Parts: sequence; structure tokens; C-alpha cells
Amino acid sequence: MVEFNPMEQAVLKAMQELGAKNAESIKTADDIAKKCNRPKSMITNTLTSLVQRNAVKRVAREKSAGYYALQS
Repeated sequence: MVEFNPMEQAVLKAMQELGAKNAESIKTADDIAKKCNRPKSMITNTLTSLVQRNAVKRVAREKSAGYYALQS
């Protein structure tokens, strides 16, 4: 099992609570930052790390990228 640092765990938990589980229910970094009560820049960095570790999928869109968790 992959070990996640506390910030990665907080982001994954927030995504789960927001229902970001598939491509139809993606959430933006802003949504996740509000849920975690952390700065957007910190959330963006954490999401980038999670995408590289294949725990989160990034979906490019016109205005802002969306994210959803690949693990539950």
C-alpha cells in the first residue's frame, strides 16, 4: 500500500467527502482548498504530487483543471 503524507491524506479525504470519485464528479483545486481550509497553492502542489503517484486523475478543461480520486 502506498503511504501518503498528512497533506496528501487531507486532500484525498476532502475529495472523498466532496464526492470526486469519477470523471463526472470532478472538483477544482478551489473546491478542495475550501474544503481543506488551506491555501490553493498548497492544494495545487499536493494534487500535482498525487497525480504523479497515480492516486488522482487530472482532467484539463477550458477554465480550470478538475480532479478526481482514483483510490477510495
